[in-house]
Amino acid sequence: MKKKRCRRQRILILSLLSFSLFAPMVLLSQKLKTLNSIGQDEFNEELASVKYRTDDFRLNAIKQKASPELKGRKIIVLNEKDLSSTISHSSVENHDSNQSSDAQHASKLSGTKASEINDKGEDRLQIKQKELPRRPRKQEQFNREAGRHQQSRTQSHRVTNKKLKQMNEQLIRAKLYLSLTRPGSYPELEKKLRRKIKEVEQAVRKVSKDSDLPRSASHIMRSMEVWLEKMNHALADCFEMAKILRVMANETEELIQAEKNQESYLVQVAGRTTPKGLHCLSMRLTDEYFLLLPEERQFPNQHKLHDLDLYHYAVFSDEILACAVVVNSTTASAKEPEKIVFHVVTDSLNLPAISMWFLLNPPGRATIHVRSMENFDWLPTEYYSTLKENKSDDPRYTSALNHLWFYLPDIFPSLDKIVLFDHDVVVQRDLTGLWTVDMKRKVHAAVETCQESEASFRSMHLFMNISDPFLSKRFNSSVCTWAFGMNLFDLKEWRRQNLTMLYHDYLQLGLNRPLSEAGRLPLGWITFYNQTVALDKRWHTLGLGYNPGLRQNDIENAAVIHYDGIRKPWLDIGIAEYKGYWSKHLKYDHPYLQQCNIHE
Repeated sequence: MKKKRCRRQRILILSLLSFSLFAPMVLLSQKLKTLNSIGQDEFNEELASVKYRTDDFRLNAIKQKASPELKGRKIIVLNEKDLSSTISHSSVENHDSNQSSDAQHASKLSGTKASEINDKGEDRLQIKQKELPRRPRKQEQFNREAGRHQQSRTQSHRVTNKKLKQMNEQLIRAKLYLSLTRPGSYPELEKKLRRKIKEVEQAVRKVSKDSDLPRSASHIMRSMEVWLEKMNHALADCFEMAKILRVMANETEELIQAEKNQESYLVQVAGRTTPKGLHCLSMRLTDEYFLLLPEERQFPNQHKLHDLDLYHYAVFSDEILACAVVVNSTTASAKEPEKIVFHVVTDSLNLPAISMWFLLNPPGRATIHVRSMENFDWLPTEYYSTLKENKSDDPRYTSALNHLWFYLPDIFPSLDKIVLFDHDVVVQRDLTGLWTVDMKRKVHAAVETCQESEASFRSMHLFMNISDPFLSKRFNSSVCTWAFGMNLFDLKEWRRQNLTMLYHDYLQLGLNRPLSEAGRLPLGWITFYNQTVALDKRWHTLGLGYNPGLRQNDIENAAVIHYDGIRKPWLDIGIAEYKGYWSKHLKYDHPYLQQCNIHE
């Protein structure tokens, strides 16, 4: 029993000795693992900072593994060199501790070394924190250098532009001097100046390609300036220079006038020429019309043509799309389109096409009727021949269709009132109020054109030969004129005063003596002299066919806008700013318009 107790004591003592021997070794190995982990993390962090060159280094705390001896210690931050030295030192310490038998001495030694390592780590951290601001400073320096470089480039570009402008001015002066000198007067100067012109032009071309002036540009400019001064001294005779300049000015004015005349002629030709698309449209519609049976060519609601309680509008035209816009815009703006009756009068050549268009595109609830002027058997036999005798280069002035409106009471014998539209108008407001205008026992109502401050101003003495005794006795040249385009007529009063016969007399008289310019406007002024009631200007705005400076407010507030002039909206020469008011009343996706290549 005693032996067993002794044996147990020996085993216990040996166990305690073994524990005291191996415990320091285990603790040191645990500590080395912690240090390796810390060093490796620090090395990775340093490597990432070098790879991505980040400006903001954040040193985060690294959690150590749980250990009784290292619990509560400060965070250790090491670089690669410290890590290697620490590991080496720890290896020596471990070797010494294996030879020692005192466990407490080994623990105290390891705690001291860890404290030293921690102090070194804190010193390294402070050094790193001091070195960190250096990288942003380098970045700021780089940005400042880039800014200075950009500023210098901008300044260089400005200098280049300034010199380029000076070189162009020198070229203008040099060419002007050469044009002012008589050929052979100063052969040496002319030869040198032409050579300098070529040099400057080459320098300018290089700038256009390379965007930088050649190095010799300044020398070329100074040399050119010297020869320009020499030529300036050679041409010092002011009287001779004035004479030359006067001749040049006259020649330039003649050239400008010739260009204007040519432009006016070409515009007139374009205005009188039918575009290919409109000709195509007319042919297609005519072909379709003749394929219809006679009963299919009739328009509906023809019993309304003589109803005096309805609003009757007339338009005389040979243009298909022009008639379509007048009709479409009037019905679209009307409050009661079912009370509108449209009378379209054309010639026999365009009757099939215009009729077919409105058969395919009826004007909603409004009524329409198309007639040919060749069917008016009551027209005087001398009517056409008299118009042809009027000498005019413009076919509009000798057109029988344009003068036909002087026979309105005969064309519409059953009507008492009618509004006559030109085919180049667009209706933008309901016109019901026009029919209630007090005519004051006069025949005609229209917008006046006697304001000199307006582009639509027309004066009688500008269009008529007021010096003729016949006119001077009967008419006051200062009387206010009026415009065609939208005109209201009292047909009953017209018939009572027999104004159509008066028109015939003036037309025949004009063949024997020059009373007025060709056209219907002067004849209308004298036929309806003192027979016109002035309408408010908002009823009718003029000038969209020749005046690009009209105010948008005046256009949009007008009940009717008029494209009077040569630049019609359906032609390529029409004023682009005004075309939208006209084109919105056409459907350009119509198959015939698409096939004939007619676009907005």
